[in-house]
Amino acid sequence: MSTDIHHAAKSLRAAASFAPLRMMRSDGNTLTLDGQRCVVMGIVNLTPDSFSDGGRLHCAKDALAHAERLVAEGAEILDVGAESTRPGARLLSVEEEWHRLFPVVRELPSLGLPAVLSIDTRHAEIARRVHALGFRLLNLAFPQHLFSETLDDPQAAALDRAQRHTLLAGFDGIVVMHSRGTPATMRERTEYGGDLCQTVEAELSLAARMLTDDSLSLSDRILYDPGLGFAKTVEQSLALLRMTDRLRRSLRRPLLVGASRKSMWGALTDKPAQDRLIPSVMGAAFAAQNGADIVRVHDVAETKQALLVADALQSGGPGR
Repeated sequence: MSTDIHHAAKSLRAAASFAPLRMMRSDGNTLTLDGQRCVVMGIVNLTPDSFSDGGRLHCAKDALAHAERLVAEGAEILDVGAESTRPGARLLSVEEEWHRLFPVVRELPSLGLPAVLSIDTRHAEIARRVHALGFRLLNLAFPQHLFSETLDDPQAAALDRAQRHTLLAGFDGIVVMHSRGTPATMRERTEYGGDLCQTVEAELSLAARMLTDDSLSLSDRILYDPGLGFAKTVEQSLALLRMTDRLRRSLRRPLLVGASRKSMWGALTDKPAQDRLIPSVMGAAFAAQNGADIVRVHDVAETKQALLVADALQSGGPGR
């Protein structure tokens, strides 16, 4: 592979450079996102009704073993979640979500794994509780729930400015995912006008500004997720994945892409979620080659292999 192609790949990341984002791992060391490589986030799913692997982890022992396995396979971030966000899913109260989470999150930090611990939640109270246990990345499902009083979800409690700042300041990184409405309503909110990418960029930027109140210290901790499958048709999700490089250049912050086992692959292949490995790893490799800083996946070992091969094909040799 020519050095010109290798330099072109490097320049893609350099063009979207940002100040390094450092997050504390569970073993006390630091994971740095500096725009030069893509890291793998492994999913620890504690929901009984998720679209893909809900109910697979039957007890805390199984979940902890799964987390250890994901890290052994190459995950540098573990994303723990207990509320399904599939279309039409029932929203949980804080205590329902905590009942599912607590047996795992109270033990996971003590394992001292070489990975950043992330919580996937929409509840401020859940974020507070897991931060106290050692979680350092907040992956906000439906981030507007933390600042909006006009939601169709009566359980979502908006926070005032001081409360938001206190909560968010405790985390090293804050993922702002693009979404609209709730799981019950998001399928009805897929009208984006003329330029899908521009609209998603604008709504992500607005959500981040409202969360952080333009505080520089908090803004520097933001990561963005285009929210593939959230208030988006299959065609829109595929289009946004194709525009990974544009999104990252425009937002100028680390970009997380989650395409693992999603319905867009089912629409293309007519396969159920558990049989979407090949399109999922291809999607992750495509995102990584187009500038994604994190890919969120169920299948860590296979994704790591795909990223390694993609790098070698582009650069002329192994480099990840």
